[in-house]
Amino acid sequence: MTQTAAAPTDFSVFNLDERLQRAINDSGYTVPTPIQAQAIPVVLTGQDVMGSAQTGTGKTASFTLPILQKLLPLASSSTSPARHPVRALVLCPTRELAVQVADNAVKYAKHSPIRTAVVFGGMDFKSQTPALRAGVEFLVATPGRLLDHLEQGNVSLAQVQYLVLDEADRMLDMGFLPDLQRILNLLPKSRQTLLFSATFSPEIRKLAQSYQNNPVTIETAQRNATSNNVTQTAYQVTADDKRRSLVHLIRSENVEQAIIFVNKKLEARSLTRFLQQEKVDARALHGDQTQNERLATLEDFKKGQVKIMVATDVAARGLDISDMPCVINYDLPFSAEDYVHRIGRTGRAGATGRAMALVTERDNKLLEAIIKLIKKPIEICPLELPTVGLRRTTSTEHSERPPRPERSERPRHTERAAPHRARTENDFEMDRLRSKIRLSNDAFFDKPYTPSTNTTTADSSEASLLDKKLEKKTVPALFVRKK
Repeated sequence: MTQTAAAPTDFSVFNLDERLQRAINDSGYTVPTPIQAQAIPVVLTGQDVMGSAQTGTGKTASFTLPILQKLLPLASSSTSPARHPVRALVLCPTRELAVQVADNAVKYAKHSPIRTAVVFGGMDFKSQTPALRAGVEFLVATPGRLLDHLEQGNVSLAQVQYLVLDEADRMLDMGFLPDLQRILNLLPKSRQTLLFSATFSPEIRKLAQSYQNNPVTIETAQRNATSNNVTQTAYQVTADDKRRSLVHLIRSENVEQAIIFVNKKLEARSLTRFLQQEKVDARALHGDQTQNERLATLEDFKKGQVKIMVATDVAARGLDISDMPCVINYDLPFSAEDYVHRIGRTGRAGATGRAMALVTERDNKLLEAIIKLIKKPIEICPLELPTVGLRRTTSTEHSERPPRPERSERPRHTERAAPHRARTENDFEMDRLRSKIRLSNDAFFDKPYTPSTNTTTADSSEASLLDKKLEKKTVPALFVRKK
């Protein structure tokens, strides 16, 4: 069942509770977006929903407001945890998105006794436990951390009535599917399931429907479409001049604030260092950072204290920054759907924005896949670099390192101490023999051995015996035992 787009109307037509309406007014919202206008009435009826809309169109409020409306009759001011079981569960693929959804839920429920909490990885596990054990009706979580709390018995999902998969295409990705299935097995069979995302492939749609019961499909725009408020431009560059091109683009286009997307965490760190060396105010955001570092970077970026944020796709989904003027794809994403999410960080809530991309020869196939997905041409422009003012780098350069100073020639030791070993009885015997033998400068000892004519009979017989053993070979007199 598919529902077509409807003209936005005032929030009052939804007949929401006065406490929710007051929170909406406090937020400054007056006219619902198309996805809100269509999804809120359907969710209020209790039907499953599969909602698709462009990024930045208020999908979070599309499920948060109606769920809170249905939870209000069960809300309690009691301090007992038993009166605050988890009734609504929202699963998100990233920490940043989980925090944003939870912030919105807290904002809309601030005039009611409904409790909201968020749990995600990268933070101290024990610090999240008290809020769960105290009771919470509206829980936002990432799958892995939720399973950790479930295994420790900190939370129960036995009374969940509403399940939301935000950014459902990523949630149903193979990487999340095993954890998601474990969580679904713990939920009541009778529940309302809502799936929202900006992109839905045919395979994901088929898989998502297996979790829902006759879902209503709501589409407010062309599938996988990008906002018409965003101007998209690609610049043809060479791999060797890619970094120089980025710096030139930031300066020539007077970019005041932007998110620069890269595909790898290592590249995020390396490119940030390069920009800092070029006197560009930049900071990195990627998955190897602690959650506190990521939250601090996001907070400073939202406040305008950081000009450029070099980020991986952890910032591509759900990151809501008002008045974000520009997004630059330093690396084109391997998945065309991720491009839609990336440039959705700009041109939000009716504002205008710019999306720029640096394209090398090896990126042509990725660009073709993006154009095919969004069904919209992207202007490709050459980018001429100034002959002076920028350091030349290569695509494989990660950081500028000073040359190593020449090392002075070290004296070579011709003699080295023998490795230490324990002395044996044979060593001591050889020492005793050496102590009995004294070398002399007398020429006598340099002559070959000849039997002495003055020797005694015993000496002669002994010498004869020695000669036989040595096969009458001449030997130094040193080896002849004397009395």
